[in-house]
Amino acid sequence: MRTKQKRRVCILLPNKQHLDCTVTVKARAQEVLNSVLKQLGVSDLFIFGLAVLRDNEYLFLDLGLKLSKYFGKRWNRSSITVPFIVFLRVQYYVENGQLILSSKVQQLYYTELRQKVLRSQSRQQEALFFQLAASALQAEVGDLEQRDGNQEEKEERCYFLPEDYFPSWLIKRRGRDYLLQHCPALHSDLRGVTRSQATLQFIKEAGGLQDGPVTFYRMRQNKREQRSSILLGVVVKGVHIYEEVEGKLCLLYDLAWTNIDRFTFQGRRFEVAAVGSLCLPELVFYTHSAFHSKHVLRHLTDSHRRHIDTRDAVSYIQQLEDMEASRFYNEAYICDTAGLRQRLQTDNLTSSMSDCSAAAGTSTAWSKEEEDEEAEEDEDVLTVAEFELCVDEPEDVFVDDPAEVSWLAELIRVVSVDGAVVFPSSWEAITMEVK
Repeated sequence: MRTKQKRRVCILLPNKQHLDCTVTVKARAQEVLNSVLKQLGVSDLFIFGLAVLRDNEYLFLDLGLKLSKYFGKRWNRSSITVPFIVFLRVQYYVENGQLILSSKVQQLYYTELRQKVLRSQSRQQEALFFQLAASALQAEVGDLEQRDGNQEEKEERCYFLPEDYFPSWLIKRRGRDYLLQHCPALHSDLRGVTRSQATLQFIKEAGGLQDGPVTFYRMRQNKREQRSSILLGVVVKGVHIYEEVEGKLCLLYDLAWTNIDRFTFQGRRFEVAAVGSLCLPELVFYTHSAFHSKHVLRHLTDSHRRHIDTRDAVSYIQQLEDMEASRFYNEAYICDTAGLRQRLQTDNLTSSMSDCSAAAGTSTAWSKEEEDEEAEEDEDVLTVAEFELCVDEPEDVFVDDPAEVSWLAELIRVVSVDGAVVFPSSWEAITMEVK
């Protein structure tokens, strides 16, 4: 009888490892998170959340809700032998990797970003992908050894697979040989950078990728639209709204948190209202279901609050980095000035020697290479009123590429994320106001 009250949960990590835990049938999501913390040996995952797949996109679990809310009737009918799948994913992206104090959590964050870079479709940012590949190689391989000889140089260029560091479209555009030939030079430029520093550099550079540090939610422009053509992207500093046209994403609105007056949902209807000074119409979209609307709004609310909570720390870290950069610049300047004095003294001495040598019928040439110089918001307000329940059919296209979970077939035979979701008979419309 006790066995019937137990359920097995499999948690998939960004590095494609998995953790298992056993909980009671009445367990809440927080219990699973506590098990993950214990098994990973960390006190706080900070930027990560637990997510399930619903209508082919990830939804982050409300830790206060029972797991039965996410797995439906199958949760109550199932046995301990059938695992239920939960994903550990980045819920809140950060502006600077130094905000992540735990090296384990930082490595998980880096790993998920690495995968997002490989799936990126930001074709207009080609140069950035080479920088990211170099930083990733430095973080994972370390300093590139220098060798002599054409054959050894050829072998040196083949120490990595382009498929592991570049999106498939870039490999197709440039060719594997081109990447193998030019990427090592960029990697070599990072000689002396520690692996941890290279990891932080990758995280910072990935922040500049348009579709990198962003969580997408698919929406429809109207109720009768057959396929979701709108993507709402939650980013560190606000919200991006895209329209998908012939397989390509076109940015419609780039709204910082300070440019947003409120988010509101009523059933499937989801509204985004910009501040009056922008003179934008109220943006109305439709989600897959009321269940999606509620979770998207909660993610937006929490992301806005996290941005407020960390902005002072981000500002402080940026000041430290600016001071370090300034100190490095000043040291380079002082060293260069000392070198200039030495060169001037040398030039004077050379001039005198040249005069003497000229008198003796000889000449002296002096040269020296010069060194390069390197240089919102108050807390959210939630208000409430009634809305309908409507659950749509699943979409055919994944958001954030959940197709990556196909390898799960080798791990387990039954994936329990397709069960019906049980909703209360009545819900409430919720508004988030951003001030």
